[in-house]
Amino acid sequence: MRRPAGPWTPAVHALLAYLHDVGFRGAPRPLGNRRRTGREVLTFMPGTVAWPGHFHLLDADGQLRRVGRLIREFHDAVAGFDPPPGARWQALMPADGDEIIAHNDLAPWNLVIGGSQWAFIDWDTAAPGNPAVGPRLRHARVRAAERRPGPPARRRRRRLRLIADAYDLSEQQRAEVIPLLARRTRVMHDFLARQAARGAQPWARLWREGHGDAWLADTRFIARHEHRWHQALLG
Repeated sequence: MRRPAGPWTPAVHALLAYLHDVGFRGAPRPLGNRRRTGREVLTFMPGTVAWPGHFHLLDADGQLRRVGRLIREFHDAVAGFDPPPGARWQALMPADGDEIIAHNDLAPWNLVIGGSQWAFIDWDTAAPGNPAVGPRLRHARVRAAERRPGPPARRRRRRLRLIADAYDLSEQQRAEVIPLLARRTRVMHDFLARQAARGAQPWARLWREGHGDAWLADTRFIARHEHRWHQALLG
């Protein structure tokens, strides 16, 4: 794949090269930049992106466990990464920590479901972060799912527990994750609001399309049902 290179590109490429060198195959490998066009080049990750029309590929419990294990494999691999001197990162929103260099957007729209190899794409916003954020964001997505037609709420909570167990999220991390759920969705709403006020793209377009309202509704829903997430993760 090719995309415009940004000031954060060298740091992101160093991260992706390191992950490849240590054996992590759940991310594209950097191939450098094209001097003539100034575009970065990465290996293509074959497969199907889960969002928006392929959530059924994650219906089975085993598929959810695979996502949890993939996130954990990434976090274990990246733990030994030392960013290059002067590394610049495109941190769009405040981080919940700085223990690792996190992907920061582990969501269905960045999950490529292949055959023997699944992968995460769009690493542009990789930056210092909290390792617990990965499993949290992936199934903080229950936020929207709980408000829409689909499997019973009990099943959804069980699926949240499945991915946390597959990641091997500790009891302390589970307790820390719960109050962060609504906070993170609110941060996303506020980020979109600020960028829309500045007319910055693509955020202004997303705001006009109603994404801000959706994140705010999700925030309120998650906060109102915090006891459900506590029961799912620690009950």
